[in-house]
Amino acid sequence: MSEQLTFRKGLKDGLPICLGYVSVSFAFGMMATQGGLPVWVALLISMTNLTSAGQVAGTTLLLSGGLYIEIAVTTFVINIRYMLMSLSLSQKVDAAMTNLQRWVLSFGVTDEIFAVAMQQKGEINARYFSGLILTPYCGWALGTFLGAAATGILPESLRSALGIAIYGMFIAIIIPPSRSSKPILRVVLLAGALSCLFTWTPGLNLLSSGWVIIICAVAASALAALRYPVAKEAQT
Repeated sequence: MSEQLTFRKGLKDGLPICLGYVSVSFAFGMMATQGGLPVWVALLISMTNLTSAGQVAGTTLLLSGGLYIEIAVTTFVINIRYMLMSLSLSQKVDAAMTNLQRWVLSFGVTDEIFAVAMQQKGEINARYFSGLILTPYCGWALGTFLGAAATGILPESLRSALGIAIYGMFIAIIIPPSRSSKPILRVVLLAGALSCLFTWTPGLNLLSSGWVIIICAVAASALAALRYPVAKEAQT
């Protein structure tokens, strides 16, 4: 029941997410400072953007001199799934949760937090959701700071090795669902093929990386929506 979902339980349930976020954000902090950003800027990005893929893509474009419109549209496309997650969660939260609490707590909706929250029995109250967000948020900020601060200490060989952690994270995200779902596998392969097309085709390879990400993501998701529509559940 919702009354058992206390702030302390939220902290406890968020701890595994926190530990995972530390390692990923460590790599992000290193990437940001290696690109020339100060430690405090890397930390500020993580404290105001709790999104791994969106942060990496946006920061990469920022470091490469991408246009503001590219950064805005790219991060919007990558993070649009959080809007759907928030809509789904809004049907599960306690009716006593105020609009202000909903607006503030929506900042902390991520893939992992959403998954844990949706698995809870009964309605979710503000106390539990606050705890569930707090530990991952602290882990994300702490990992970013440690990674950014360690850039000037670790040897180049080790920094290069740790730099692939970001790419490992993306691979870890797409491999499990691709193995269990053929439509997802086909969408991943399609997105990869489109990316290769823009990389090696004369003329198309002149397009900036930001617009390539936008085009590939929108095209692959649109074709998937048309080819593999999700059937509506039968009403009872």
